[in-house]
Amino acid sequence: MAFVEQQRGWIEKQLARLQVERSTPREQHSDEELRTLRSRAKRELPERLMTLATQFGLRVSRVSVRNQQSRWGSCSPNGHICLNWRLLTMPDWVRDYVIVHELMHLKRLDHSPKFWKLVAAACPAYQEARAWLRKYQRF
Repeated sequence: MAFVEQQRGWIEKQLARLQVERSTPREQHSDEELRTLRSRAKRELPERLMTLATQFGLRVSRVSVRNQQSRWGSCSPNGHICLNWRLLTMPDWVRDYVIVHELMHLKRLDHSPKFWKLVAAACPAYQEARAWLRKYQRF
């Protein structure tokens, strides 16, 4: 309970953010549009990821495109990177940030200051991309 009390401000802020997000209408796609977007994502996202991996001299063991409900991407310790098909619906520079973010986890599997230095070196506009995601993130 002491921890909850200590974090009350953060908890209330997150609850308010969720309430706003839930009250904002989401972009609706027909079943056919969804199939088309997901098919494109499965073709285009792995290709872009591999291009960027080559650019940074990184080796990816596997790439998956999924229908993740709460994250844009993930990277496992064995080099398997999963990307959310919804990345296809955002600006290219934001999409590239998410991909670079996951690629940098191949070098450092945490979110330490050293990790963020890697991201900054690979994607100088990463802070703007993160701000865009915070503003427009919709699952």
